[in-house]
Amino acid sequence: MPETDAAWAALSEAGQAAAARRIADLFAAEPDRLARFGLTAAGLEIDLSKQTWSRADLDVLTALARASGVEAARDRLFAGAVVNASEGRPALHMALRAPDGAGFSAGGTPVSGEVEASRAAMRAFAEAVRSGARRGATGKPFRAVVHIGIGGSDLGPRLIWEALRPVDPQIELRFAANVDPAELALALTGLDPAETMVVTVSKTFTTQETLTNAETARAWLRGALGPAADAHLVAVSAAPDKAQAFGVPADQVFGFWDWVGGRYSIWSAVGLSCAVALGYDVFARMHAGAAALDRHFREAPLERNAPVMLALAHLFNRNGLGRPIRAVVPYAQRLRLFPAFLQQLEMESNGKRVTAQGAPVAHATAASVFGDAGTNGQHAFFQLLHQGTDIIPVDILAVRRGSEGDPAAQAKLLANAVAQAEALMVGRSADDVRAELEAAGRDAAEIEALVPQRTFPGDRPTSFLLLEELDPERLGALIALYEHKTFVEGVIWGINSFDQWGVELGKTLASRVLGELQGGPAGAHDPSTAALIARLKA
Repeated sequence: MPETDAAWAALSEAGQAAAARRIADLFAAEPDRLARFGLTAAGLEIDLSKQTWSRADLDVLTALARASGVEAARDRLFAGAVVNASEGRPALHMALRAPDGAGFSAGGTPVSGEVEASRAAMRAFAEAVRSGARRGATGKPFRAVVHIGIGGSDLGPRLIWEALRPVDPQIELRFAANVDPAELALALTGLDPAETMVVTVSKTFTTQETLTNAETARAWLRGALGPAADAHLVAVSAAPDKAQAFGVPADQVFGFWDWVGGRYSIWSAVGLSCAVALGYDVFARMHAGAAALDRHFREAPLERNAPVMLALAHLFNRNGLGRPIRAVVPYAQRLRLFPAFLQQLEMESNGKRVTAQGAPVAHATAASVFGDAGTNGQHAFFQLLHQGTDIIPVDILAVRRGSEGDPAAQAKLLANAVAQAEALMVGRSADDVRAELEAAGRDAAEIEALVPQRTFPGDRPTSFLLLEELDPERLGALIALYEHKTFVEGVIWGINSFDQWGVELGKTLASRVLGELQGGPAGAHDPSTAALIARLKA
């Protein structure tokens, strides 16, 4: 489309101009910069003023979003149209967290009634477990839940538990995702089978890693409790017949729908373990926060739309300035898994090299995402962020009021978050370093050697997201913010953000290799792979 081509060309020109100026200088040039690049949505405060863009750049990016059809694509998403073309499915995770009576339809079929029934069943089950009305085979109440799943069936629930768990929970929640037997062994160690529930989450109930762990956990339960142990098995699946064949009682199988993608599934019964361990009311409050962000995304104009603005900031770095990596640093220990969650959300959704129509993409797509909790990350990879040869944009997340511990320590944490954003942008000049060394009485030769090493170039962009507190509503809004941000980027790049064919080839080959490792006939491989298989069989 000529309009889209022109918009991309304008972005390229804007990126070239931006590379020749400094972020700090824009504050003087644009007196209203803080107001223009700051916004609030669903309890989240977002400051994008330390990004490399100018107001004129934002106008260019907004024009690109409009030319790419972001508004129409957003309407199709919420209407339940088929947006996952390669699998012929809607992507209607918003229906899962919408208030009762929302009236969502998937592909023209009403779904909100089924969603509400599923939520009611989850609530009844969670409350029965927590009250002791539903007990284990020996009559003991459940004191632990072991959640088994992988990918979207693990990362979302694990993040939510870490973020919201009580310091001393009534019900302990543990996770096992990796097929490495060490993870499940660690999850089961110290638990009493008579007080433990095992929740297996698998959309197809065929995922190799998940079923391997589920079979081991089932054997652990049956070894202690006999056939009655199956009362401790719970499943969440879109294939309930397979779950029941595995031994899960029919009234402990919770379903979800094929229009729920794995990395968007925490809002469905995939979150059952969290609903049990945290209490359903906490889970419902998280839904409410996400639904508030959904309303904002659906209604706000592009120029003041939080997911759109965040997407455009990232897209300017990726496509306008050629920056292929982004760091995500939550200054909240409870959000330490958020970078890992975003790795799947963004890199699986948008790590594509062809368009939704199968043509090669014309522009670079998803950036690589890495990160860790601040201040830990400062002592690991911030050296590279400040003085490395690549400019790596950073998303900094902070929580103003901590939920536990020493308020003085929380103030120190926040001071580090704010200071790092400032340091990344302003840097430290050679003149300032030289003056400090001269004041300290260093000799001239030493000063000349040290000045380059202690100089910080600055001009490293950050997006700063502030939560008043880490409560269920704001956590739900935060996750929904990045879900919609990822969708907007995919629309602009022209790709399908809701399939993941790239994960399939390795899984298929792993099944073949497993057969060989277990004594099956040798297959055709490259010399290196054949040698590795032979070494492992020796």
